[in-house]
Amino acid sequence: MRLTTKGRFAVTAMMDLAMRGEDGPVALASISERQKISLSYLEQLFGKLRRHKLVGSVRGPGGGYCIARPLDQVRVADIIRAVDEQLDATQCGGRENCHDEHRCMTHDLWTTLNIKMFEYLSSVTLAELVYREKLKHAGTAVMEDQRRLGPQPRARAARDKLSAAV
Repeated sequence: MRLTTKGRFAVTAMMDLAMRGEDGPVALASISERQKISLSYLEQLFGKLRRHKLVGSVRGPGGGYCIARPLDQVRVADIIRAVDEQLDATQCGGRENCHDEHRCMTHDLWTTLNIKMFEYLSSVTLAELVYREKLKHAGTAVMEDQRRLGPQPRARAARDKLSAAV
């Protein structure tokens, strides 16, 4: 099973774009900086993503890229397929010649794994990934807010008791 940096970077860049694209087009240079991915590599990936109609581009000042479809209609498998990533756990690339030009004993195992990987990646949408990522950050923010706000209700209750006593 091989998922190379091409597929990983494409999914990461699409997530970054999806999380920041609500305010308009996002420049590849900003994705490159945030995700530590080479700008020239991103340009190659986004050319493929654009050809597969997963992203659209806006030229000129304030231009950049935006997601071309609703996030719940962009599947991780679509992204990986768009950048020509091969998900294949077999040694023979599915040609059934892995053991001295014959099918190996475990060929069906690896073929089934390929199918399961593709099914899983087809079941995960960009919307789900973005939602999960935002939840992680929201959870952190809520914890920070609770710690700051914790003493205030007690102080207010003490003030109310004091006011009632007077």
